[in-house]
Amino acid sequence: MGHSRAGAGGGTPAEHLDGLLARAQNGFEIDEAVLGRARVALMHQSELRSCRQCNEPAGPLGYSTYRHIFLLPDGSSLLLWELEHNTGPDRRPLFEVYADEDALALAERRVHERIGGARWDELEGLPLWLPEQLLHAVAPVETPRAYVAEDSADHARRVLRRAENPDRPGVDTEQLLATAFAHDIALAPKPRRRPGGPDATWCRFYEHAFLLAGGDEIVLWELEHNLTADGRLVCEVYLDEVSAELAADRHARALGVDL
Repeated sequence: MGHSRAGAGGGTPAEHLDGLLARAQNGFEIDEAVLGRARVALMHQSELRSCRQCNEPAGPLGYSTYRHIFLLPDGSSLLLWELEHNTGPDRRPLFEVYADEDALALAERRVHERIGGARWDELEGLPLWLPEQLLHAVAPVETPRAYVAEDSADHARRVLRRAENPDRPGVDTEQLLATAFAHDIALAPKPRRRPGGPDATWCRFYEHAFLLAGGDEIVLWELEHNLTADGRLVCEVYLDEVSAELAADRHARALGVDL
C-alpha cells in the first residue's frame, strides 16, 4: 500500500479536499459544514498515523490511516481522517474518509477483522504510530515565509486571546503586535507518537510570524493539544519554540503519556 500522501500536501487545500472526496467511497457522508470550513483553509498537511499488515499466500492485506490537517483562517485546525485498505475482492486500494475519530475507530476495527491477525481487544494500548526510526527518516523541509498583509494585528489578538497558559506573552508583546501589518502561519513539522484508540492524546505546533511597523519580526509558537485530565482541547502560546516543546513534555509527563 502506498504512503505517498504522508508529509506536506501539494496543491491548494480545496484541491486536496477534492482529491480526498473523489477517491473516498463514503465522501458523501461528510457534513457540508465541515467541507465548507476545509475549503477556505489557508494551508494543509497530511501525515501517516498508523499502518498494519497481515501476510497471506495471495499477497499482503493491510490498512493505513492518514491524518489530514487543515489550518483555518481563524488559526484553528480541522482534521479529516482517511483510511486506505485493500480488503476488497480484487485487493485494489479502497479509501474511506471520516471527520469523526470515533467513526474512524469503528472503521479501523471492521477492516482489522477482515485482514485477520490479533484480536482487536489484544491491540488496545499498543502504539499505532510507525517505528521511531521511520518518524525521523525524513528531515523537515525549511520553507520561506509567505506573509499575508490582511488583518494581521487582529490575527495576533485572536491567537493571544485563546491562549490558556498563565505564562503566555504579556502586555508588552500585545502592544508590539498591535502594529503588525503582515503575518505568516506555518504548521511545524513535529510528528508526535501517541497511544492507539479513539481517546488517544495528541499535540500540534503552529508558528505565527508577524512583521511589525518598524521592520522587526515577532514569532509566536502555539501549542494545540488535548494533554488535559479530561481530554479537553487546549491552546497555549509561547514566545519561543523551546518553551512550547517543554510545555508539551511537561503536560505529557503529568498524564504519564509518552509523546
